[in-house]
Amino acid sequence: MAKIIAGVATSHVPAIGAALDLGKTQEPYWQRVFAGYEESKKWIEKVKPDVCIVVFNDHATAFSMDIVPTFALGCAAEFEPADEGWGPRPVPTVHGHPELAAHIAQSVITDEFDLTIVNKMEVDHGLTVPLSLMFGQPKEWPCKIIPLAVNVVLFPPPSGNRCFNLGKAIRKAVESFPEDLRVVVFGTGGMSHQISGPRAGLINSDFDKAFLDGMVNDPKKLTAIKHVDYMREAGAEGIEMVMWLIMRGALDEKVHERYRFYTVPASNTAVGHLILENQELAAAAE
Repeated sequence: MAKIIAGVATSHVPAIGAALDLGKTQEPYWQRVFAGYEESKKWIEKVKPDVCIVVFNDHATAFSMDIVPTFALGCAAEFEPADEGWGPRPVPTVHGHPELAAHIAQSVITDEFDLTIVNKMEVDHGLTVPLSLMFGQPKEWPCKIIPLAVNVVLFPPPSGNRCFNLGKAIRKAVESFPEDLRVVVFGTGGMSHQISGPRAGLINSDFDKAFLDGMVNDPKKLTAIKHVDYMREAGAEGIEMVMWLIMRGALDEKVHERYRFYTVPASNTAVGHLILENQELAAAAE
């Protein structure tokens, strides 16, 4: 049977992708950011997931203001990198897992989550930057990828509690899939940042670090954070952190924190990163 073995949380700052693509990773400004993911690349190479479910938000490339789904599951065989105004990132095509994606859709919709099924979608930096941070710059991504796009751009976004419960429903779906697959779930976005208005450049490290602690030890407490509190404490774009709760909901109640990294700033954004292992994987690693 398929099994979720671990979760990865990470920011998806677009400038990180540009730094990678332009060969700037060793410049003093960026070196500390990329150094924080060296252990993560070693970890995922050792774990070797068959499939990664990547929870991200589209930045007006796949979807426009005409249609904005709350949750959109990519069920296609391939997803091309999006052109976000300066050409597509020079990264591999994302190869999906249509069979598992369709199974997740059927299971989750039966559990009364109204997913939008997407059979054609370009994927932007929200998905490709986390893949680059974890896998480096390969000619092909080493596993299948199922994109799950969440609306955190147009009000109202889903609540943290709704996201957490969706994660639980995804776990149930994965565990009822008959193929023997090792699955890692990514929650992306954040941490605290605001890109416009009088508070542009806002970073709240205290809120971010408390959120990282809560992801490990008390995710239910995080599910109660209101939209207005995310905006007040973490900036307008801090709401992206609800996507981390989908990942957390898909894991064991108690998890092993394999790795944590936090740094500021990276293009006026706080970069946060966690690797959380389910108990079975953590025990096998000891």
